[in-house]
This record gives sequence, structure tokens and C-alpha cells, in this order.
Amino acid sequence: MTRTIVESKTKTAIIGFDQPFCVIGERINPTGRKILNEELEKGDFSRVEADAIAQTLAGANILDINSGAVFSNKMAEDPRYADNNFVEPTLMKELVERVQKVTDIPLCIDSSVPGALENGLAAAEGRPLLNSVTGEEERLELVLPLVKKYNVPVVAISNDDTGISEDPDVRFAVAKKIVERAADFGIPAHDIVVDPLVMPIGAMGTAGLQVFTLVRRLREELGVNTTCGASNISFGLPNRHGVNNAFLPMAMAAGMTSAIMNPVALPVGPIKMQEKLDALAKAGIIVPDDIDPELLAQLTGLGSTKPQPGKEMEAIRAANFLMNQDPSGGAWINFNKPKNADGSDAAARGGRAGGRRRRG
Repeated sequence: MTRTIVESKTKTAIIGFDQPFCVIGERINPTGRKILNEELEKGDFSRVEADAIAQTLAGANILDINSGAVFSNKMAEDPRYADNNFVEPTLMKELVERVQKVTDIPLCIDSSVPGALENGLAAAEGRPLLNSVTGEEERLELVLPLVKKYNVPVVAISNDDTGISEDPDVRFAVAKKIVERAADFGIPAHDIVVDPLVMPIGAMGTAGLQVFTLVRRLREELGVNTTCGASNISFGLPNRHGVNNAFLPMAMAAGMTSAIMNPVALPVGPIKMQEKLDALAKAGIIVPDDIDPELLAQLTGLGSTKPQPGKEMEAIRAANFLMNQDPSGGAWINFNKPKNADGSDAAARGGRAGGRRRRG
């Protein structure tokens, strides 16, 4: 059975055909996150640390760390900041060190800048996953030597100099090329995790079927593990969680062994809370001024004011159980137990959240 080993200083994550599905948390990524990007430019890493903790508590097995920030204000003062080759290596080192101080799960070093990849690999404790290499010749020659030097596994993305093909056979051929070139560097197939590239189902009706077919071929013909950006499948659609929740178990059944995704259901903010209060008031429902916000959020179906595991994590845990990757359902049962804010079992002390037993 193919197994890809990813390690921190104290923990091991295994991506494998005979293993529970591996969740790679995607939240530590400034791309498309304006506030996070601005905070990083100011040297504020508090949100990074909070995201690392929240994803760990939600059940992520590996944390992806992406250094692709754009420092527009600094760029105006110093033109060097317009070059990602200047910005990302230093930022990546800081991100890795900050995350390792608050969580001990394995990391995935994610950048398009070779200097950032190397700095991340040097700073990471254990054996991180490297994200990523493509089939482009220049990229192969830059990244594969790093993979060999640091003896780490790597994500192989199925596009090359011609871009991303809509033809699944072409994407398979690119993946095969990367596996073969990696072998030339002495990198075994079990250290290659192929991303077959998920297309949005809203733009391509066969996107789901393509991925399932590709994953089976990659597993059976190349013997490699697979991953994907899970939310790509639902891009541009309403109720994206509903699509994601169906896609992930189907991909797992086809043989996919990991995904880069958000494991956290984001907390309900004050704006949503006020909108709900306004709606209740219009309906003539009186809400006490001193009501606990968390209780209100739960009673009204908004969710929670605290980060919680997302619905996608629920779908993955259920699929693990159904596929016998969770013997006796222990992980499923534990996942559904009430949890304290720190992720501990709320019923661990005496069977009640407060830790007291009711007297008979």
C-alpha cells in the first residue's frame, strides 16, 4: 500500500490508500484574504496563530502555509517589495516558526518562489510536505532537487507549459511525466501526491466524473496518493458546502487520499447576529438584551460564535467510518461528542460540560 509520510517534531500524518482521509488545512494563505494580508505587512501574526489553532482543533492533519502576500504599502516605499522573490523567503520562515510555536501537527510548505520553499523547509521541524511542482521543465529543475535534498514528499500539480488542460488524459500524462522525472532524481512514487486539478462543476458538467476517473487511474496505474483543492468543485455555485459535502466522500470512494481545504466553520460575526436580531424583532419575537450570543446563535440556526469543525469535516468523518477507515466508529463517536472551547471533551469530567454529576 502506498503511504506518504509527513512529520512534525512530535507527530506523524500518513497519506495512504489504507489510511483515513488526510485533511490539509488551507487557511494560512494571504491570497484573497485582504485583512490577513494587511496584518502580515504590519508584522502582525496573531490571525495566523489563531487560524493554526482553530484548524488543529477542527481536525486538520496537516497545515498548509502559503507565503504569497502582496505588500502594497511597503512596495511604494521600497521597490524590492514588488518582487515576491524578495518578500516570500523571509515571510515563509517567520510563518513556519510562528505556527510551530502554537501547534505541533505537520506542515505543508506552499509557494511558487523557490527561495520561500527552501526557507520553509529549513525552518520546518520534521518532514513537511512541499507544495508544489508542476510539469513545466523550469519548475521541475528548480523544485525536484529541493525535494531530494530535504528528503520530503511533494504535491505534483497536473499542468505544464501549455496550462491546465480540460482533457483528463492530458492531465494524467502530465502527472505521469512528473512521477517519471522525480524517479530520475531518486524520489520514489510514494513521495509524490498528485493533484489532478478539480474544475468547477458549474463551468464543466463532467468535472466531478473527470476527477473520479483520474484518481482511479493515478492510483491503479501510477500507485500515487492524490489531493485537490476541494472547494474548487463548487466555485461560483450557491450552497457550496452542500456540493463539497457530496464531492468529498465520492472522491474518497474513487481513491482520493487527501484534500487541501478549510476544516473550520467560521464563527458567526456581530453583523450576522444583528441581522438575525432585527429579523426576530420584525417578527414580534422579543429577545432578552442579556442573552448569551453563543446560545442565540445556536437556537436560531446561525451556527456558533466560536470556530467549529465545518460540515465538510463531518462528511469526511462519516465517509471514513463507512469505508472502514474508522474501526468500530471510534473517531466518529468522538467527533460528535460536545467539545469545550479548547477542543477537549466536554463530558470528560463527570459527563456534563460543567464537570458536575447530578445527584440522585
